[in-house]
Amino acid sequence: MTRAAPYKDPVATLLEGYDRLPGAADELLDQDGVIRPVWKPFIQHLARLPKDVVASRFARGDQYLRDAGVFYRLYSEADATERAWPLSHVPVIVHEREWATISEGLIQRAELLERVLADLYGPGSLVADGHLPARLVAQNPEWLRPLVGVQPHGDHFLQFLAFDIGRSPDGSWFVMGDRTQAPSGAGFALENRMASGRVFSDFFATANVHRLAAFFRAFRDGLNGLRRNDATRVGILSPGPMNDTYYEHTYIARYLGFLLLEGEDLAVQDGQVMVRTVAGLRPIDVLWRRLDARFADPLELDGASHIGTPGLVGAVRAGHVSVVNALGSGLLETRAFLAFLPRICEVLMGEPLKLNNIATWWCGQPTERDFVTRNADRLLIGRALSNRLPFERDDEPAQPRGGARQRIEAEGPELVGQEAVTLSTTPAWVDGRLAPMPMLLRAFVVRTPQGWQVMQGGYARIGKTRDASAIAMQRGGAVADVWIVSDQPVPHDTIAPPPGVFTRSGMGVLPARAADNLYWLGRYVERVETAVRLLRAWHLRIAEPGSTDRPLMRLLADHLKGQGFDPAQPFAERLGERVAAARGCANKVRDRFSTDGYFALKDLSEAAAAMRGRSLSGDDAVRELSAFLRQIGGFSGLVHENMYRFTGWRFLTIGRALERANSMAWLLSVFADATGPEGALDLAVEVGDSVMTHRRRYTVTTSRSTVIDLLALDARNPRSLLFQFAEMKAQVAELPGSETLGLMPRLPRRLLELHTGIAVLGPDEMTSERLRGLRGATADLSGLIAETYFQ
Repeated sequence: MTRAAPYKDPVATLLEGYDRLPGAADELLDQDGVIRPVWKPFIQHLARLPKDVVASRFARGDQYLRDAGVFYRLYSEADATERAWPLSHVPVIVHEREWATISEGLIQRAELLERVLADLYGPGSLVADGHLPARLVAQNPEWLRPLVGVQPHGDHFLQFLAFDIGRSPDGSWFVMGDRTQAPSGAGFALENRMASGRVFSDFFATANVHRLAAFFRAFRDGLNGLRRNDATRVGILSPGPMNDTYYEHTYIARYLGFLLLEGEDLAVQDGQVMVRTVAGLRPIDVLWRRLDARFADPLELDGASHIGTPGLVGAVRAGHVSVVNALGSGLLETRAFLAFLPRICEVLMGEPLKLNNIATWWCGQPTERDFVTRNADRLLIGRALSNRLPFERDDEPAQPRGGARQRIEAEGPELVGQEAVTLSTTPAWVDGRLAPMPMLLRAFVVRTPQGWQVMQGGYARIGKTRDASAIAMQRGGAVADVWIVSDQPVPHDTIAPPPGVFTRSGMGVLPARAADNLYWLGRYVERVETAVRLLRAWHLRIAEPGSTDRPLMRLLADHLKGQGFDPAQPFAERLGERVAAARGCANKVRDRFSTDGYFALKDLSEAAAAMRGRSLSGDDAVRELSAFLRQIGGFSGLVHENMYRFTGWRFLTIGRALERANSMAWLLSVFADATGPEGALDLAVEVGDSVMTHRRRYTVTTSRSTVIDLLALDARNPRSLLFQFAEMKAQVAELPGSETLGLMPRLPRRLLELHTGIAVLGPDEMTSERLRGLRGATADLSGLIAETYFQ
């Protein structure tokens, strides 16, 4: 008789090998090694899942993030590359009672920082009364002298804050860093929530986890409330696509309905900040700044900045624009300030800090310098004016001989000593099991009309190893969702406004830079398609004996060289460069571009890269190029069939039509010339993707008249010249400024002339010389479009 296997508790099995880090608090287990009550339901749920199910669910979350296009930019000495979002699938779980205590401390700290900043850019009593050393302000690169005495619109310097907080070994929470410059991570917290909700969809629905939407709705309404004119929109001022958190900028812009802007999108006219749009300059009076303040205005701040807007400080000084957070607020992130904030809180708030910050000693004071020197071996020594976390390395040369003590003696006022706190650990899924890893939590606080509000959640950074210095994503760290859990059901908040009268919003404004990039995106993708069709035509014929010596092939080779492709050389690298140009444009308008469209373009790039280094010729090349052509067709279908017909789509369509007109006029001027070699007309019809149409419409073989009629003059052929000019004429007619006081401006008038000039011609009248003239006309049109809408 066989004996049944002894029962094994699934929770105990799940926690096998979960060894707490000595000297550190653990989020999952208390001091006695017992699972904290707030974690029990989740751990019991996870323990019931077979490992293969867990793996598939984690893969589901990762797939969501890939499909959503979530990435961060990893910087190295060689380059900056987009990397997949490193989700740590197990959330950090905190009970709402504990979070309420944390929130109370964060709200106090937010108000404290507001008062400190108001004093430093106002009366300066904190320095005058000796509560803050003058050199920590005066020598600080984040103290912006042109902003001294400038009172922000609405009387508040700070609107959106983040705090990096950790749990100490005794279980209490403390602040490691204040983020006031341009805090990042709130958008990523939202994406983490979307992913974790998919991973644990069955559990999450009944887990009483507080939602995040109310926080974003309150912030959106607060920023909209700063507008002086309801007709204007809030703008997010971004450094651009090369910033490591650019994805977040695009995501938040879409989610909150804000304009995504860069410095070049703005101009200051008579003290008013204006957005350069395709309809001319339009005022904007609220900017949520996501770039460091010193880069915001090259006229009054950093003259070397290429991402700022000249005159922005003047507009702030005149009270014509609200910048969130106020220019100069990065001053509060200074490490050395942490040494003085406890006392300053008592001075300004009349009470001690409710949430302590990490113990910090500024070495510019004799007593504190002596203390740091005596205890240098157990403290973290860093730059006083740095804004990095204590365990993050400063960018500085190697230490002098003699170590920290000699360094303190030589550089005292430039240094701080900070307590080497051991971060708490939290469960992470590592190699198929739970393991405790260092954790740092970023919490977010916003100002609303009702006061400060703390996000009921956050963004946790999880160490790759037990070394806390490896917690940053740039060093291989991961990120996790933060669940604030209640004992009772929680409201299912959404970003949508309360039910009421339905109103359809207008089309909004399109920045000229965005229109420019959409226009060139259309052109670049069409150039790729034209090149692929020509290359395929070459390789279809190359297998024939003696083909390269035929006049047609020599003519085709010359035409390809004119397009930038040498038929004797591999084509994949050049093709990849063309796709990269299109992706570069798409990157700059990611907030206006569908995720499917963006990834279709990324697939094209990967397909071109897959061909690189391979010696493709003849039939092999034809197969690869045909597959590539189908992918281009997929991208075009996604973009041109699924995009809403807003102004940006029109510029994309105009760019595509103009480039197609240019390439078709060039193709016909060469291969439909009266002196063209044998086979040239058939090649023109093939490259013009009209072989089947030609067979159906004309009972004769190709002749110059049939080819010109079909590819130049047929208004129903989407490849014809006439079709392209009709498309451009129709789209330009819908653009701003297409009619002024009953008069037709230059661009629509010129398009009408060109369209009419083609429509009245017969095949015999469309000479090669006229076709070459149309090529020149497309170049002039492009300049006229840029002059009218982009400059």
